[in-house]
Amino acid sequence: MLDGIDIVDPGDIEKKSFAMIAEILGEKKFQPLHENIIKRVIHTTADFEFAEIMKISETAVPKAFAAIKAGCNIVTDTKMASVGINRKSFSRFGGQIVCYMDDEAVAWEAKQRNVTRASVCMEKAAKDGNNQIFALGNAPTALIRLVEMIKAGAISPALVIGVPVGFVNVVESKELLKTAGVPYILSEGRKGGSNIAAAIVNAILLMI
Repeated sequence: MLDGIDIVDPGDIEKKSFAMIAEILGEKKFQPLHENIIKRVIHTTADFEFAEIMKISETAVPKAFAAIKAGCNIVTDTKMASVGINRKSFSRFGGQIVCYMDDEAVAWEAKQRNVTRASVCMEKAAKDGNNQIFALGNAPTALIRLVEMIKAGAISPALVIGVPVGFVNVVESKELLKTAGVPYILSEGRKGGSNIAAAIVNAILLMI
């Protein structure tokens, strides 16, 4: 074997990874219901800045628990996020993971109105009252349109996960989410991604 390589049983790799994360975080403390979420995001990214930039509103996790147990749907803004969610774990509660990005009617309407498909996806999602958790990791336009509809009273989600990544309107969309008056989990700044949105959902599922 190569020198310096730690031989770890495949079944113990994740456990060892989380032990290493805890060691690196040292004495840093999180609220009990938030700790697993933040550590899973760090596990997904190997980026310890998320220990500082993850912001979770007080009722976010309990509201998510209740909605999932009641059989709600989870809406994502990318196929990547939807694929990354543990469907076996989620399916036992009866809900569906939905993403409208490939919907031909959505694509047509977005082109006619000269807006992003992601924003039209949110409008379509708002028409189904069982769409109660939104896991948005890519498109700030989706997050902005969702907040607009929340403020207009068109929808009241149990949880909005707002972790879009990038540059144009990314920071602004997350700050806007803080003003929406609904439970949220977000990453301040430009960092985020579909993989992080999925990791947050999976952390919540593991805690139920």
